[in-house]
Amino acid sequence: MAVSEQQMQKWCETILAGHSAAPELTLADYIRSIPGMASLADVPSGTPVLVRGDVDAKPGANIGDGDIRLRSMVDTLRYGQERGWKQIVFGHIGRKPEGSLAKVAKRLGEILKCEVALIGDWLDESTMTIPPAVKQQIAAAKPGAILMLENTRKYDIERVLWKAKPADLPKLAPKLAKLANEFASKLGTIFVFEAFSAGSLDACSVAVPAAMSKVALGEYIAAEFTGPLVRCLDAQLVVFSGLKADKLDDMEAMISRGKITRVITAGALSGALRKAASQLDGKECCLGVAEDPAHKDQPYFVPENRIEQARNMIAAGRKKGIKFILPVDFVIQDGSVVETLKPTDEQFDVGPKTNELFEHSIGEFLALNGAVAFYNGVFGMFEDPRFEGGTKRFIPQIKRMTDNGVEVYVGGGEGGAALEKYGNADWATHVFTAGGTVLNALGIEPVPYMVALRAAAQKK
Repeated sequence: MAVSEQQMQKWCETILAGHSAAPELTLADYIRSIPGMASLADVPSGTPVLVRGDVDAKPGANIGDGDIRLRSMVDTLRYGQERGWKQIVFGHIGRKPEGSLAKVAKRLGEILKCEVALIGDWLDESTMTIPPAVKQQIAAAKPGAILMLENTRKYDIERVLWKAKPADLPKLAPKLAKLANEFASKLGTIFVFEAFSAGSLDACSVAVPAAMSKVALGEYIAAEFTGPLVRCLDAQLVVFSGLKADKLDDMEAMISRGKITRVITAGALSGALRKAASQLDGKECCLGVAEDPAHKDQPYFVPENRIEQARNMIAAGRKKGIKFILPVDFVIQDGSVVETLKPTDEQFDVGPKTNELFEHSIGEFLALNGAVAFYNGVFGMFEDPRFEGGTKRFIPQIKRMTDNGVEVYVGGGEGGAALEKYGNADWATHVFTAGGTVLNALGIEPVPYMVALRAAAQKK
C-alpha cells in the first residue's frame, strides 16, 4: 500500500502536532483504535511480518541480566513462530549511530532457543533503497524464522524527525515516503509494534506504518496499556522528579483528571514549583544556577514560563485541596547540605529534612487509605554516591506503601533502576520498562507511535 509524498507530509504533520491534532482523544481512544495480535490470526505461514521490537537492551552474561525488554517480546514472537511467520525484528540500540545489535540478536536467540540472523547493511541511504540481497535473505528464510535488522539509527533518515518542524516536512517527506515504501515492497506490509519504550520520533516507528496494510499492538505492549497504564490514571499520589522542568506538562495533565490529592516532587521539576509556591505566599526563593540565564542551555534551567505554569497549577490545585510536598533542604555541588540555595549553587540531591518530610507525607497518605500511587524519576544524581542519599532513603517507602495495601506503579527508567539498586521489583505492584513512554501516555501529549498506529489502522 504505497504512500505518496503528499500523504507522508500530511501524516508527519499529524505526528508532530500530537495532542493539538486531535485534542478530544484520550489514552483509551488510542488503545481501542489499534488492533491486537488476534487480528492477525489468519496471516498465513511464510508471510514476512515486521516487528518493531524493544531491542534497546544491554544483555549481561546470562539470560535475565539486562534483557528485560527482550524478554517482553517473547509472547509476540512465539505467536508468530507458531504460525510460521518470517518475523523481521528491527529497532535501535542507544542514541549513537555506531551502536550494534549483534549482542542483542544473540541474546534474543538464546531466549527463544533459535537462531536470530542479524542483517547488517540493510539500507542504501544514497538511493533510499533496501538492497535486493536483503529481500532475498528473507525469501530464503524458513517459515518461523526470526531475523533482525541492524541498528536503525545508523542511518540518518531514522533521526530526521527528532527536531523537525512542520516547515521542514516538504523536504523530508519524499525521503520518508521512499523509506516506508521500500519497507512495504522489500520487507513486508504487516507491522507489529512491540517496543513499549520507543517513544522517540524514529522514522521506522512513526513513518513506516503509513505504508502498511495491517498494524497491530504486540502482546506485551497491549497488556501494559490496557492494564497498569490505565490503572495509573487513578493515582491519588504521584512522586515526580527529574532534571527537566518540562515534566510539568505531564504533571499538569495528570492533576487535571481530578484524582490526585498529593504531589511529592524533587529535581528541577520541584524548582519551578518551589519558586511558584514562594511567590504565591509572598516569600523569597532562590533556585541557584537553575534560574540563571547564563545556564539557559542546560537541561536543569527553569525558565520563567515554567514558573508561571507552576504558579497557575499550584493556585488551582490548592483550591481543590491538592497538597504539594516540596523539598526543604538540598545537597549541592560540594556535597554539603543547605536549606537556602545561593545564586551559585546547583542542587544535586534532596537533604535529610526533605526525606523526613516525604516520609511523613507517605504516612499521611496511608492514613487517608490511599489506593494508588505513581513513582517516577529519582531525587538527584543517584549514580554518584555523594548524591544518592535522597533516592536511597526514599525507595523503602515504595515497599511501605505496598505493604499497606497501596498499588504502587514505578515509571521505569531511572526510577526502575533505583528500585532495583536499593530494593526489589516486588516492592512495587508493577515496574514499567520505559519511563518516557509512561509519562507521555499519562500526560497531555500522546505517544507518537500510538498516533501513527491509530492512523494506520484507520486507513481504508
